[in-house]
Amino acid sequence: MSAAAPPVSRLATLEDLPQILEMMRAFYAEDRLHFHEHATPQAVSQLLSEPGCGALLLLGADGRDGYMALTRGFSLEQGGHHALLDELYIAPAARGRGLGAQALALASTLAHEWGVAMLRLEVHHHNPRAKALYLRAGFVDGQRDTLGLALAPRS
Repeated sequence: MSAAAPPVSRLATLEDLPQILEMMRAFYAEDRLHFHEHATPQAVSQLLSEPGCGALLLLGADGRDGYMALTRGFSLEQGGHHALLDELYIAPAARGRGLGAQALALASTLAHEWGVAMLRLEVHHHNPRAKALYLRAGFVDGQRDTLGLALAPRS
């Protein structure tokens, strides 16, 4: 495989919301996630509007090769502020060209610019290809399960 060019990426804006949601629907269907028709667009809009939450980048020359959502968090165990690679989606037509590895390097660079010492991510057990990509990039499997509890909206 020849060396791939650096990923063409740009920060997404609210104007990109329809394109982002289209890719998210494809990603969620493929990764067996539930796309919440109201909550998901609202969360994306918040991420795009509030830089303190993180960043969403579009990948590829036209922004249609995929997207990456990098968010900010805090953990005592992680030594304070950390970054979470919340979502990384590479469109099927763009896979196998090194874009995923390049996006991970970009996520590391951005997290480093934010001044955090740890970049975290989650991967589903049914996605060994993605897990292999993350392990090749130097991520470590902490051998723990991530649990979640959906909270009722505040009134």
